[in-house]
Amino acid sequence: MADYYDLLDVPRNASIDDIKKSYRKLAFKYHPDRNKGSKDMEDLFKEVTEAYEVLSDPEKRSVYDRYGEQGLKGSMGAAGGFDFSDAIEIFMRDFGGAGGFGDLFGGRHRGEPHTSRKGQTIKVKVPLTLIDVKRGTTKTIRVSVLGSCDSCDGTGATEGSGPVACSACSGSGEERHVQRSVFGQFVSVSTCRTCGGEGTLIDNPCTKCRGDGRTRTQKEIEVDIPAGVTSDNFITLRGEGNIGPRGGSRGDIVAVLEVEKDTIFVRNGMNLGYELPITFSQAALGDEVEVPTVDGTVILTIPPGIQNGEVLRIRGHGLPELNGRNVGDQLVYIVVWTPDNLTTDQEEIFQALRNVENSAPGKIKRELQKSLWSRVKEAFT
Repeated sequence: MADYYDLLDVPRNASIDDIKKSYRKLAFKYHPDRNKGSKDMEDLFKEVTEAYEVLSDPEKRSVYDRYGEQGLKGSMGAAGGFDFSDAIEIFMRDFGGAGGFGDLFGGRHRGEPHTSRKGQTIKVKVPLTLIDVKRGTTKTIRVSVLGSCDSCDGTGATEGSGPVACSACSGSGEERHVQRSVFGQFVSVSTCRTCGGEGTLIDNPCTKCRGDGRTRTQKEIEVDIPAGVTSDNFITLRGEGNIGPRGGSRGDIVAVLEVEKDTIFVRNGMNLGYELPITFSQAALGDEVEVPTVDGTVILTIPPGIQNGEVLRIRGHGLPELNGRNVGDQLVYIVVWTPDNLTTDQEEIFQALRNVENSAPGKIKRELQKSLWSRVKEAFT
């Protein structure tokens, strides 16, 4: 297979948004239902979807960037590899909406089996802190999944019985409707309403699962989260989701990463902003103060004569680049604090200072009405 970045026509440093936009455009272009069932287009659709599945997952993308396609062996599904049904489900998961991918093109999913459907994908939210983003982490998540019923071994039928062919569709799982008009005869195909497209029915359903072949269980799964992720990232755990009805394969679990808003730092990509209030004397004379970072406390030197709104840079104390070697900085925004309740001694000192200090300059270095967020963003650019 060609390079995944070339397949999606994106650079190697492409953002997750760029990857999603490019994939969506190509998926619509190559879908065989838009190309008269072309096998070549189906293969291209499958290839760009496989590339998207890797590059949109920070863990898999990291492996691919370091070791190439060979490093991903065993992580792209069960034996038999990445097939068209996998590609369909991935598009449905991220772009298909409630109606699914087939509804977007007005047709049934090509190659979708009637008697063994893949289980649904489960989405779970994984909350992260800035410390998790800085260092990378492993999170244990507890999820409720559908597993095979231990009473009927997943068949959905009581012992000694089994599924029988649906009489409504003769086991095909499809209903065909013929319509005639002055322009000729048209045949429309839809999912059988009697058997739900499976092609079989259960005459004697299992009392425990009521014929579904599945029961709900709780399980814990570990998710390895690399350093540098954002809330735009997600990690796919293939084959860990709900088992399909009556012996169908398992779906996936999609761990949606959510980096919690921090109460101390403002994040902008790899860089972090921090607001540091200082006194008049510290601003005028300079000082050495302790400043919190994600890595712990550091000593910051405040130069004499610093102005309100200036930004000091603590290099290397930001966040790491996802799948890269670069590390951002922490930018410290200086706020000169004005006391609003002076003691008698303090008032005397300020009165004495007023008699000897110079007048303020006619023009201040920065616009004082801007918010911290606006100034931090300016400092990052």
